[in-house]
Formats: sequence, structure tokens, C-alpha cells
Amino acid sequence: MLKKTAPDLEALRLLDDRLRWLSAWTIHNANHLRESTDGLKVGGHQASCASMTAIMAALYFHALGPNDKVAVKPHAGPVLHAIHYLLGSQSLEQLQNFRGFGGMQSYPSRTKDKIPVDFSTGSVGLGVAITAFASLIQDYLLAHGIMQPEDTGRMVALMGDAELDEGNIYECLIEAYKHDIRNCWWIVDYNRQSLDATTADRMFRRFDEIFASCGWRVVTLKYGKLLEAAFAEKGGEALKAWLEDVSNADYAALTYLGGAAWRERLLNEAPEAKPILDGRDDDALHALMTNLGGHDMAALVDAFDGAQDDVPTLFIAYTVKGQGLPFAGHKDNHAGLMNPGQIAALRERLGIAEGEEWAPYAGLGGNSAEAVKTVVERARIAREKRQRPWNVADVPAIQPPAGEEQSTQAAFGKILLDLSRSGGALADRIVTTSPDVTVSTNLGAWVNQRGLFRRGELPDVFAKAKIPSPQKWSGHKAGQHVELGIAENNLFLMLAAMGLAGDLFGERLFPIGTVYDPFIARGLDALNYACYQDARFMLVATPSGVTLGPEGGAHQSINPPLIAMGQPGLRHYEPAFVDELALFMEEGFRLMQREEGESVYLRLTTRSIAQPVRADDSWKADAIAGAYWLREPAPGAEAAIVYSGAIAPEALAAWEALKDDLPGLGLLAVTSPDLLHRDWSQRMSARWKNPPRDGEGDRRNGGGGAVSHIENLLARLSRNAGLVTLLDGSPAALSWIGGVHGHRVSPLGLDRFGQTGNLGDLYRYYRLDADAVVDAVAELLIG
Repeated sequence: MLKKTAPDLEALRLLDDRLRWLSAWTIHNANHLRESTDGLKVGGHQASCASMTAIMAALYFHALGPNDKVAVKPHAGPVLHAIHYLLGSQSLEQLQNFRGFGGMQSYPSRTKDKIPVDFSTGSVGLGVAITAFASLIQDYLLAHGIMQPEDTGRMVALMGDAELDEGNIYECLIEAYKHDIRNCWWIVDYNRQSLDATTADRMFRRFDEIFASCGWRVVTLKYGKLLEAAFAEKGGEALKAWLEDVSNADYAALTYLGGAAWRERLLNEAPEAKPILDGRDDDALHALMTNLGGHDMAALVDAFDGAQDDVPTLFIAYTVKGQGLPFAGHKDNHAGLMNPGQIAALRERLGIAEGEEWAPYAGLGGNSAEAVKTVVERARIAREKRQRPWNVADVPAIQPPAGEEQSTQAAFGKILLDLSRSGGALADRIVTTSPDVTVSTNLGAWVNQRGLFRRGELPDVFAKAKIPSPQKWSGHKAGQHVELGIAENNLFLMLAAMGLAGDLFGERLFPIGTVYDPFIARGLDALNYACYQDARFMLVATPSGVTLGPEGGAHQSINPPLIAMGQPGLRHYEPAFVDELALFMEEGFRLMQREEGESVYLRLTTRSIAQPVRADDSWKADAIAGAYWLREPAPGAEAAIVYSGAIAPEALAAWEALKDDLPGLGLLAVTSPDLLHRDWSQRMSARWKNPPRDGEGDRRNGGGGAVSHIENLLARLSRNAGLVTLLDGSPAALSWIGGVHGHRVSPLGLDRFGQTGNLGDLYRYYRLDADAVVDAVAELLIG
């Protein structure tokens, strides 16, 4: 890339001022000028924006190419919107409605903001880490010939230095090193202030060492050009030595106090620097002492131009939190807001006329305005959101594996193996990943067929040595499994990056990630982050519940069905039988590439159970909708057993034991508590939007709208019927069903962590066996 000329640098400096002003004014307008109906503080982060404006001006209007992708520091979101306002891709109305209903979001959001946002940010550290995984996915697409070299770009994360406290960054860093990622920049806004305090002085050198040891180039922009020149003056060595030793807290306090305070402190502690002080008044001295690399446009441009290869690079850009604002350096400035007098003083200093606050180039003279406009027009970043690719691969009918007794976990592996052998667009775009549980979640056969993804060849040493093993794994560019270390947070970030491949790179993948069901909770923040961005993937969690038996409580799960019910953008299916699993995988692949679709979570089990003999396929539509009658109830039946997942044999055994005494007893297979509850909740909400007219039903039945699936299914029972709900998980996942029509419920399930033991012992102990179901039905009917 050619270096910018001096006029361009001046235009970039003016853009720094424009971004600082527009971001500050946007926040000020939301808090002080816009009408407030509830009296609550709107908030915003003027200081955090101000420390980033120079970096973002240099990046967006100089360094970024059309294929580069950026995760913006959450608290600098208003700066991103200001950039797009100058580019013409953000409206004035959106800026004026910052943090308002339907307006620009508090933090950059792929799904809710109207401007192009490459990665949502907000949950600290995750927006940084995902860029490393996106870099890996770009390499994957390139290696598979799905993407061309000229279409590749750099993955960039803009981060606050407090984000370096986040553990997910270091988990990601280790994984990125294993996979030798490329084309990744992490730019640290090193203002040395967090929400509560200034950051620890001793950490700076550690960051250098940590990143360098993982193969990253570390570029430190500590001093700007003015300070570098001053160091060459008489007294400069003393000034630099003092700056190298001053604490973060002292530097921040002096920044807030200003030129006179700098002078007094330096004369007292670095008298040899007096010649430098004598040649500058207080304002000039303050400008010199705050001339850090992260605010110096020439230093930023030089740094970005000097890292044009594919080596992952950490830029540590020293900045002042609140640079150019009246509370710069103050320890409490994180959520600080300028008052009307302060914002007016800033406006006057920038030469912006009252009433022209929103004008894109207010305060600039004719020549300066034209120079800035030229730089803005020359920016190469995307102005509009990329159209998402839908329906890129036909989904073939997936046949369930044959066998009278099978587990859903084993069947999952067989289905993937069949897909790998049959080939086709779907199979060729499936990419699997797992946090060191590839074999124990039955992905081994798939990997044998399709191989590990590596940018360089990785021979199977054990196979070459003729050491017997069912796993014959070699690594190569055509491989379709990305092996991860045992860090669930990385799994979900990887699934997020894979699931956004269509949005980021124009090429959709079909990611499948496997994990032990109880360990979903380890990566919940990252899972929610992936779903919030509408990344599309299939999560296969197995084994689950106490059905894992001898593994004990540490590996047994209780609450994942509840997690799924509370997670937008993630549909939960819990198949008991392998034909259900085949159906849900087929539906899942369609959902992943459907505009109104979502991601899918399959909760599987290692328990091998007898498979049903189906008379026809009439059950399938209901199963996809969330539940179907495995044994139809008689009209007006007085009871039904409602079960989900691996506990199906106990539910069936109880039904068999009771069917003669209770003719018409129903047996309801709930395949998705999540989907049922979602459908019913939406139905309940819709009834108030469309109240029934006279003669059109009552509110309890939600007259006027479509009846939910669970209402239809349970309508066959008597209003006084009793329900026994049963699953290998929290009973709350099913017990709510009693509220649909006011049925009495006896909920069976897990409410504490499991013991070790065989299934018979465990099911009896936790009252998940057939006897417990029979007892519960009897109690409902008698009592």
C-alpha cells in the first residue's frame, strides 16, 4: 500500500476531530436534548469514544480494504456510526435515536443496526476472539477453493485494554497459535483506564511477551511524533526516562490537571528536562505530554502501512481516555457525560456554529472540507450490508441407520458417515469441530472419511507406524474437521465464525459442533454471542442427563433444556429414536440456510434403546413442530404421560402397565420443549394484540389467532385430565405444559446432580423409572 501524503494526513487529523465531535454530540443529544419519558439516564461512553477516534480514522479512511472485517470496541460504537454517517450509509434519524427504540444500538450489532457491522460486540473480549476464528475460516474457504485469494481480507479487532483481562482472549490466543492463523490485527486502545480504576503498570511488558510467544508481531505506539522530536532536544533524555517510569495513575491525573501540573511535576522530578519546559507555554506542554502514539496520525499510518504482510499483529496504541474532552484522564470518566456548558465549549473550540451540530463537515473551511471529503470518498470499506446467501444446498432425505436397538449418539455418527460417503453440495460444505471430544461424541468416522483441516500436510504418524487404531486421521487442506483444544468457549466462537461465513465471505458453510451436554454451560456467553449475531450452526450435545450413569454428577446435565428454552435463535430438539434424529438433522440443515431459520441444538444420549416400528410418516410434521402422540389418547382421556428424550423406554413401560386399567391413556413424545413453549407463548401474546370479537371465542383460548401446537395436542384430553411429565433433565422444561389448558401435573425429572451407578439404580433413586410414573399417574387420578 502506498503511503499517504502530508495533505492526506492533515485530512485524517480533521477526521479524528469530526469523529470525536459526532460521537460526543450523538451521546449528548440522547442524554440532554432528546425528550425523556421515563427519566432514566440513556448513557453512552464519550471518553471511550474519544480515545479511539484517531485510531478509527486512520483505520477506516486509510488502512482498510474492501474485504477487511472489523470488530469494533463496544464502547466506541458511536464512532463507527459517525464513520458511516460521513460515508452516507447512516441516517441522521438513527444518530438522533441512539439507544432509543429502533435506533442505533448501544453497541455494534450485526442484526439490529442498519449499517454494515461485521461482528457484534458488547460481551467483553468475544468480539476480539472471534476475529481469530474468522481468520481461520477464511483460510479454510481459500484452501477448499470456495473463496479466491483476491477476495480475502484481514480480520481486525479494536479492543479496550481492559479487555485484556478477559480469559476468553487467551484461550483463543492459544488455539490461534495451534492453527497458525494469519491476516489478523488486534489493536489495543491502551488508555490504561478501566471502568473502576487505572490499570496495573506492570502488565504492559507481559502483553508483549505473551503475544510474541504465540507468534504475533507486537507493534507498540507509545509516543507520537511531537514527543519523539522532543526526546532529541536538550533535556529530552530526562523527559523520556521520566515518562517511562511514571505510573498509569499519575499520568492520568496529570492529564486531567493540565499544563501547569505537568510543569510543576517535571521540574520537581526531572529538572534536567527544564529546557523543554522553558520553550513551551502550559497549553503547548500539555499537548506535548499527551502526544501519544494512538492519537498521532502519522505514527498510526506508519504502523498500519508497516504491517501489510499476513503475520498476526498486536498494535498497542497508547491513548488518553477522553482525549480532547474536559474530563480526559479523570479516573471516573468511563461513563461520564459532558454537561451542556462543556459540550458548548467543545463546539466553539472546533468552530462549529450553533445549529450546525449534525452537519457532517461543520467547522471546516472550504479547502479543508474538500480535502476531508476526498479522503472519505476514497475509503474502500463496504457502505451497505452484504446480502446473506440462503438455500445454497439441497438437503437430501436423511435415512435413519438400521438396527432394532440404537443410541442417538451412535446414530448421529452413522448419519454423518453416510453423508460423507454420498458427497454432494451439503456434505462438501459441512465442517465439524469439537473441543477434544471428537471421538467420544462419534465424529470419528466422519473425520476418517473427510480428514482434519490443516493449511499444511499433517501425516497420521500412528498409521504410518502401522499402530492399529480405528482413527486414521491425517491433516490437509481438504480436511473438513477443525480440531480444538478442550475449551468450550472456543467451540462456540468457532461455531459463530463458521456460522457467519456466508455473511462475512459470501459463502455459507454448515457447521456442526459437538460437546458434552453438561459443558454447554462453560461457554454460555459465547453461545449467546453466536446466536445474537444470527450465526447458523448445529450443536450436538451428548451424552446427557443421569443416563450417562457411571460418569457421575460432574459429567451429568440437568438444565440444558432450560438454557435452550431461554436462548433466542437456537432451536432445541431432544430425539429419543434414531428416525427422529434423522428427521431433525434434515430439518436443521434446512433451518441453517433459511432466511427465517435459526441454529439447532440436538441433545443426544449414549443409551441404546429399542426402536419403534412406524405405520407411516404421519408423525413427522408434529415431531418437527415439537411433539406428537406416540400413543393416541381417547377423546376426553383422563390422563396422559408426557416424556422427552432418553427416558422413552420408562414412559413406554409405564404406559403398557397402565393401558388396561386406563383405556385411552395417551403417551405424548415431546421432541422440543423449546419449540412448544415458544409457539404457545407467542400465541398467548398474540391474543392481546387481536382480542376476540363477540361470538369468536374467549381470551383463554386466544380467539382470533392460530392455535398453538401444544394446545391442539392437549385438546384431545379432558379438561380435568392429569399429566405426568418425565425427562432426564429439569422437570421445569415440561411441567409448564399443565398451564396450557389448566391440567394437573406431576413433574418428574432431575433437580440435583447425579450419583454414579447403573441406569436401574439411578432411575429408581431419582424417580425416573416406570414405577415412579405409574405411582404419579395413580396419585393424580386418586388424589
